[in-house]
Amino acid sequence: MLLVLNGPNLNRLGLREPGVYGSQTLEDLERQCDAWGAELGQAVTCRQSNYEGQLIEWIHEAEEHGFTGIVLNPGALTHYSYALRDAIAGQRVPVIEVHISNVDAREEFRHRSVTAAVCRGKISGLGFLGYRLGLEALVEGQG
Repeated sequence: MLLVLNGPNLNRLGLREPGVYGSQTLEDLERQCDAWGAELGQAVTCRQSNYEGQLIEWIHEAEEHGFTGIVLNPGALTHYSYALRDAIAGQRVPVIEVHISNVDAREEFRHRSVTAAVCRGKISGLGFLGYRLGLEALVEGQG
């Protein structure tokens, strides 16, 4: 069982900066993740929150709820949330960090991730495909 977590502002997919994030919605992404999970023989649960504390709670609870891996798009929290970083580091479930846009080709402040170092891997700039690759990595044991 895999968990897909999306952070702040990702509920605005399809509306927010479509030139950067595309025209598909969060609901489209969640449907895709469910379909990809089914192809991989895995149940996928998708959640989104604009609140750092809620994301931290879901990460803390992941193992006890039976999740074996997490695909996480922390949104802007990527760049400054040491609390989120510590939540990832403080548990055993592997986490793959995913970003829809190529954060390294964007504004300077987006070039640094405080969470990537405690994740098993990072995928950036491949749109929704990054989520599929993250799910595959977790299933294949690379996550």
